[in-house]
Amino acid sequence: MIYRHSTLVAEVRTESANRVALLHLDATQPVVLDGTAAAIWELIDGRRDQSAVIAELEATFEDNSNQLAHQVEAFLASLEARRLIERRLIELQAS
Repeated sequence: MIYRHSTLVAEVRTESANRVALLHLDATQPVVLDGTAAAIWELIDGRRDQSAVIAELEATFEDNSNQLAHQVEAFLASLEARRLIERRLIELQAS
């Protein structure tokens, strides 16, 4: 599954990019991501699929609990439920 940022989300980043504030234009409360959550937000680019995002995080962060993949999947689901990200439709090319 490939995700991209919703076109209805405004974002403000800190200079160091380890913190980002997001607001869906139909929402009343912003969402602030920092640390690993902000890193995941940066990896959601409309090109990487979910497994590529997880692989990138595993290469960057130590995962002693072996729960990283499950946690990322749950986090992506929560972002999608808040309408901050959306699934990218992949056009099928004729062979």
